[in-house]
Amino acid sequence: MTVSGFIHSKESFSTVDGPGVRYVVFLQSCQLRCLYCENRDTWDRHLGTVYSVDALVEDILKYRQYIQPHGGVTVSGGEPTLQLPFIIELFKRCQALGIHTALDTNGYIHKPDAQVLELLEVTDLVLLDIKAMSNPLHVELTSVNNHDILKFAQFLGEHQQPMWIRHVVVPGYTDTIENISALAAFIQTLTGVEQVELLPYHELGKHKWAPYTDKYPLEGTPTPDKQTMQKLTNYLLDRKIPALF
Repeated sequence: MTVSGFIHSKESFSTVDGPGVRYVVFLQSCQLRCLYCENRDTWDRHLGTVYSVDALVEDILKYRQYIQPHGGVTVSGGEPTLQLPFIIELFKRCQALGIHTALDTNGYIHKPDAQVLELLEVTDLVLLDIKAMSNPLHVELTSVNNHDILKFAQFLGEHQQPMWIRHVVVPGYTDTIENISALAAFIQTLTGVEQVELLPYHELGKHKWAPYTDKYPLEGTPTPDKQTMQKLTNYLLDRKIPALF
């Protein structure tokens, strides 16, 4: 019997969620409560649409000529590791078809177990979001600590898992040299980091908060300017860390 999962949405032609052109599956449910979440409507798992792996693979195959040979399938969210059986089966099917697989995760996994290892065996690339290096700042931004996330990054390195680190630059929060310096120092302890993506904060998902709150949490926070993004990127590049924005 095929496994089913709760899906928020799908995108058939993304160029920002891993290498090449990607078919992206956004899953429902997340443990973090990021102040700048652009998919606020993914927090509740049961608001999603139920899809079987069979149905999803059938849809993916319609776009195979666009996503291969240089692209693939990315599972994002929400937080996809909350639906491990579903993404394990999906990635197994993708790899059997020769389709590259990428996992976009917040890394908030308390203790990697056999299921997580099984997932990594069929995951070609992990896109790991690190929200902040300071734990108090991380709690302020996401409502959870970053201890397990940093441990998971180390776990990925120990298992020689190729990964991209993604970090959102939020003015007034994570746009400082101190924060990027701590991020750089941590990345230099890891193996398997192929690149770092600094992502400028934006309000594109602001409208999704309207049904849940009277006021968007980061109301009035600007998008960081190009000069700031370049300065932070250069800081990483100067330390031989492959980075872009």
